[in-house]
Amino acid sequence: MENLEINLWRNHFALVTGATGLLGSWLVEELLSKDANVVCLIRDWVPKSRLVYSGLIDKVHVVRGDLEDYQVILRAINEYEVDTVFHLGAQTIVGTASRSPLSTFESNIKGTWNLLEACRQCSKLVKRVIVASSDKAYGAHAKLPYTEDTPLQGRFPYDVSKSCTDLLALSYFFTYEVPIAITRCGNLFGGGDLNFNRLVPGTIRSAFMNEAPIIRSDGKFVRDFIYVVDAINAYIKLAEKLPDDRFVGQAFNFSYERPVSVLELVNLILKQMEKTTLVPKILNEASREIHKQYLDCTKARNLMNWEPKYNLDEGLTNTISWYHDWLNKS
Repeated sequence: MENLEINLWRNHFALVTGATGLLGSWLVEELLSKDANVVCLIRDWVPKSRLVYSGLIDKVHVVRGDLEDYQVILRAINEYEVDTVFHLGAQTIVGTASRSPLSTFESNIKGTWNLLEACRQCSKLVKRVIVASSDKAYGAHAKLPYTEDTPLQGRFPYDVSKSCTDLLALSYFFTYEVPIAITRCGNLFGGGDLNFNRLVPGTIRSAFMNEAPIIRSDGKFVRDFIYVVDAINAYIKLAEKLPDDRFVGQAFNFSYERPVSVLELVNLILKQMEKTTLVPKILNEASREIHKQYLDCTKARNLMNWEPKYNLDEGLTNTISWYHDWLNKS
């Protein structure tokens, strides 16, 4: 396996979109550890992002621009002679998508077709493309858990944007043979997520400040989760399989396969932080969201021999530790 990693990553150029986000910063760090040359497409300068304050940004090639700008993406791939693309960039907040569907569609849908078209135009360079879809792409289904054969039928703005991302990627594979594989992860969590309206970082920060955690829904929504380090390992492992015919044009689910309710997860965090006297504030305001969704990862286990290194409780422990250090320094 070591020889494969050397051939695939060392001195090769990998483009990461969404590099200032939770997943992106951890992926950049892992690629750098494998001696890859990393190119990051960055729209906004986020000083407190893990990519910036950790110093990782000083070790990468930065291309400033938007996913909505096709020429910027094309130039990045062409001039840096990128052979691996990780497309993580997206507007990822469900509430933001509901308030502003057009900007979400511009980023998530137009941004995806721009990136895929640039990969097609640079087909002599690009050997593998990993596209980040989501469990949200499946939409709502009575039959759970979702397998990769579950139809993509997003209905709400964010879900629709991920369904479209997924379908566009498959279209570029089947029509133009762009060497694509798709990841559909459960809810990601881990150190470095500065979107505190998300459940895990928001609950940790509230507990750290001895404030009641806020639950936007009724607390009964059921979700599947995966710690960011396990997600990164899945992304890297899948990329290393491409462009093998058994993996191109395929989608893979990744999660802990341990569905929990929102309230259960909040209580898990409070217990680990020894803040069980705090009573979550349930707003019951969430709308346009799927009530129950969780994944079946049998395909990834069987075809990729993938299994997570951590479990939900261990991932939360590591995440709480990261925020403890970060919040103390902020």
